[in-house]
Amino acid sequence: MTERSVSKIDTILEIGSKDIIKCELKRHLSPKAVGQITRAFPLDGNAHVLGKSAVYFETSIESGIERGTNIFKKGDIAFLPIGGLICFFYSDVKVGKAMTSIGKITENMDILATVESGTDLKFYY
Repeated sequence: MTERSVSKIDTILEIGSKDIIKCELKRHLSPKAVGQITRAFPLDGNAHVLGKSAVYFETSIESGIERGTNIFKKGDIAFLPIGGLICFFYSDVKVGKAMTSIGKITENMDILATVESGTDLKFYY
């Protein structure tokens, strides 16, 4: 059972129907984007790999930048409005476009480094 609170939402990133990464979305970081993402759950798509720092997938979510930044730490989760991308960072990185920070990876982060482009991803409660 997942924890549901006003500020934190426990979520799961499922990789290829076999690996589970536990995550936490945080409303206080981006109330609009987090609300739109959770209302659209479950989300799924094909993995794309961003160098040796992140895995992301495309969604149809439309939301603007909230408190945008381009510096992310290992374990951060971010949303990029262009393409409705949800990004999961597994190393520290500075990216070229500002993104909205939406949460943190809480367990099994190291699995992300093994994900290959095209792998099925599912993001849900």
